[in-house]
Amino acid sequence: MNYLVPFTKLLFKYKIVDSKEVLRLYMEAFSENLKEIRAIKYKSMDDVAQNSTFDSSNYNKYENGKGNPTIETLLKMASAFGIPPKELFDFDFDLEKYKIEE
Repeated sequence: MNYLVPFTKLLFKYKIVDSKEVLRLYMEAFSENLKEIRAIKYKSMDDVAQNSTFDSSNYNKYENGKGNPTIETLLKMASAFGIPPKELFDFDFDLEKYKIEE
C-alpha cells in the first residue's frame, strides 16, 4: 500500500489543502530527488532496478512522477542506493503554500 496516497486523501478530506494538484507537485519533487540521488550515487536506472529487484521501466515511472511506490518499493530503492529510507524524502516541499484560507 502506498502511504502517500492515504495521507494526501486526508489532506483533501479535511480541506487542509486546496486540490489534488498538491499530490502531483509532491510526486514531482520526490521524482526529482530520486534523480539527484541516482546521479550522486553514479548509478544507471538499470543498476537501481537490478539492485532493487524490479525492472527499469517501473523505476523509470517513479523517476518521472508517474508511479506511486509502495513502502516495500521505497525500502528496496533505499537499499539499492545504500541510503536510509528517509533520505528519499529529503527535499523541500512547502505544504503551507497549498493550505486553504479560512
